[in-house]
Amino acid sequence: MSTQTALLKVMSDAARKAARGLNRDFGELTELQVSKKGAADFVSAADLKAEQTIFEMLQKARPGYGFLGEERGLIEGTDKTHTWIVDPLDGTTNFLHAIPHFAINIALQREGAIVAAVTYNPVTNELFWAEKGKGCFVNDKRLRVAARQHLNESVLATGIPFLGHGQHATFLKELHQISQRVAGVRRFGAAALDLAFVAAGRFDGYWERDLKPWDLAAGLLLVSEAGGKVTSAEGDEDVLGSGSICASNLELHPLILQRLRAAA
Repeated sequence: MSTQTALLKVMSDAARKAARGLNRDFGELTELQVSKKGAADFVSAADLKAEQTIFEMLQKARPGYGFLGEERGLIEGTDKTHTWIVDPLDGTTNFLHAIPHFAINIALQREGAIVAAVTYNPVTNELFWAEKGKGCFVNDKRLRVAARQHLNESVLATGIPFLGHGQHATFLKELHQISQRVAGVRRFGAAALDLAFVAAGRFDGYWERDLKPWDLAAGLLLVSEAGGKVTSAEGDEDVLGSGSICASNLELHPLILQRLRAAA
């Protein structure tokens, strides 16, 4: 049954409302060749505006919940058991270059566990959503992770460390271990959508390091609820704390971890 609960509806409505502003700005970016400084300022303004919209809607619907956002950091609520984890624009560089692959992420953490998640790509109008124990969906279609069991048939996604971010040498070793054993490696530039695509069975797996909680929180639940397995890149449960991730179906997960360990 793909009917959203009241909680999921609140989250989806917030994502859709924020998306209206992002779509307008994205439309402008595709028309404008902006100067470098101007473009970065433009994107951070779009980011802030989207987060403000989401913050206001969530606060109104669930007053007292804490809020952890990429732009404003942590705001403690009176209700210490619930925290929203929000990335108003994942895939900022894609957005800035008018590449239509970016997303709004909203997750709800209850007593340390992610219990509800929404990842929305405004350009494709794909809304990925999940609630703990109730399955994973895109719009009104139920999702399952892919069933492939061999690395040589699989397409994996990852992220490449860029200017001032991440451990490039580690990444190259991991890429060497994995790329010669799989059918393909993709780098699309939006961690949340990589995870949503694993949940949808489009990618067979995904690994990356040096990520923030708001990059991972929603996708972690999407993949789990689609029947997949999610750990840190080291293979332990603390994904949000470690900032690294390995996500795939149950069969491929140990095989990917094995290659990551071989690169260490």
